[in-house]
Amino acid sequence: MIPPQRRRRPAGPEEDPPPEPCGKNPQRLYVLTGAADHGERAELDLVTLIVARADPPAAAQPEQAAVLRLCANPLSVAELSAYLNLPYSVVTVLLTELLTAGLVQARAPIVRQALPDRSLLEAVMHGLQRL
Repeated sequence: MIPPQRRRRPAGPEEDPPPEPCGKNPQRLYVLTGAADHGERAELDLVTLIVARADPPAAAQPEQAAVLRLCANPLSVAELSAYLNLPYSVVTVLLTELLTAGLVQARAPIVRQALPDRSLLEAVMHGLQRL
């Protein structure tokens, strides 16, 4: 049995065409990151957690406002890049501007503690077996 095929309706005059992804328009990315060199970027890697410290200001760019709304709960830079459909490098520039303005906070990822000593685990296991 062959599953039915979906057909797309042609865009009518009242419907707008779907927005173009940001990755296909390099001019848009250039506008987002700014023409001037802002100096050093913040040291962010893909697993750095970002948390919003304030609500988006009225003068914020739409992408900056989206970052602040998304980061009400901690999100990694990789997740932000995926949700915003923007390259990692563009997201780091946006986050650097927000960090400089004090609107977001960057946190190092939570690292698991080193494994406990094997002798401790064996002592716990033997103690449980005696019960």
